[in-house]
Amino acid sequence: MGSYVRAVQVQKVGGPEVMKVVQIVPPSPGPHDVLIQVMASGINFIDTYVREGRYGHTLPLTPGQEGAGIVVETGAEVGSVMKGDRVAWCSILGTYAEFAVAPADRVVPIPPEISFEEAAAVLLQGMTAHYLSHSAYAIKAGDEVLIHAGAGGTGLLLTQFAKSLGARVYTTVSTEAKAALSRVAGADEVIQYTESDFGEEIKRLTSGRGVAAVFDSVGATTFDQSLGSLKARGTLVLYGSAGGEVQPFAPIRLAPLGSLFLTRPVLKDYVATREELLARSNSVFEAVGKGILKVRIEAKFPLEAAPKAHETLEGRKTTGKLLLVPWGCDTSFEVGSGRGQR
Repeated sequence: MGSYVRAVQVQKVGGPEVMKVVQIVPPSPGPHDVLIQVMASGINFIDTYVREGRYGHTLPLTPGQEGAGIVVETGAEVGSVMKGDRVAWCSILGTYAEFAVAPADRVVPIPPEISFEEAAAVLLQGMTAHYLSHSAYAIKAGDEVLIHAGAGGTGLLLTQFAKSLGARVYTTVSTEAKAALSRVAGADEVIQYTESDFGEEIKRLTSGRGVAAVFDSVGATTFDQSLGSLKARGTLVLYGSAGGEVQPFAPIRLAPLGSLFLTRPVLKDYVATREELLARSNSVFEAVGKGILKVRIEAKFPLEAAPKAHETLEGRKTTGKLLLVPWGCDTSFEVGSGRGQR
C-alpha cells in the first residue's frame, strides 16, 4: 500500500456529479476493526440518498455500504478475522474506495466457491430478500404473494427465495423485457403495471381472495392498492419508498380490510447480532452455491465512473446488480452486460 490510495468522495451533497475520485491517506483500523482491500463494491439506492444528503452525514464522506475484499490488516483486539481472509460486509459507509475499514464483528467470510463480485452483488440484497421471506413475513408452502419491482435486484432474489419456499408468486414490472426476467426468476404471473391495474389483476388472478403478503419497495404510489390486494389477516411488508414516502394514516384503516398486518422493516434489525448476521449471510451464500439464487450482475464500473453508475441506477432501467471494481474485474467467472449469472 502506498502513501495514498484512491477513494470516491462527496464534498457537497447533490447529484451524481458531486462524486469525485481523490487521493487520501490509507484508513487505519481501530482495535476492533479490520482494513480491507476492496475488490468489489455493490451499488444500492441508499447510496444515492446518502449522496443527496438525506441522512445528514458529515462531509466529506466516501459513499458505498456493501463490499467484498481481502483483509490486509487487523486491529489489536481482533481475533476472529485474520490477514488474508476473504470477507464481505454491508451497511457500513466507505466502500467506494480501494481500501475500507469495517468492524471485525460485522464482516462475514466468503466461501471459496463464491467470487468477490458475487459476494458484493448478493450480500445486502440477498440478506434483505432472506429476512423479508423468512422473517418479516415467513412464507409458507402454498402461500400466494405479490412482489413489486419484480425485476429489480432485490425483487429477483426475493422471487427465487419465495419459490424455494413453495409460494405462488405474482410480480409487478414496467416492461416486457423486465417481465421476461421476472419469469426466469420463477414468477408464476407477471403484471405489467404500465398496461393494467395491478390491484384488479390480483383480484382476478386470485379469484377475489387476495394474497397472503405483499412485499412493497415502492411506497406511496402502490401503498393503497397493496393493502387492497391482501386477503384477510394478510401482511403488507413495506420495505422501501422508491415511489415516495407513504403519508401518515389511521391504523383503523387496517380493520375493515380484513384485520391486516403492516410492517416497515429494515435490514439492520434482522442482522442485529453477530450470530444472526452469520446465519443469514451463510444462508444466502449457500443458496448461491446451490443455484437456488442466481446472481445477475448488470454492469461494472471503475471508481472514476461512479457518477455514471448512479445515473444508470437512478434511470431505473437496470435489471440486475451494478458494481464498482476499484482494481479491475474479478476473473473467477464471466460477467458483464447482464451475463453475470451464476
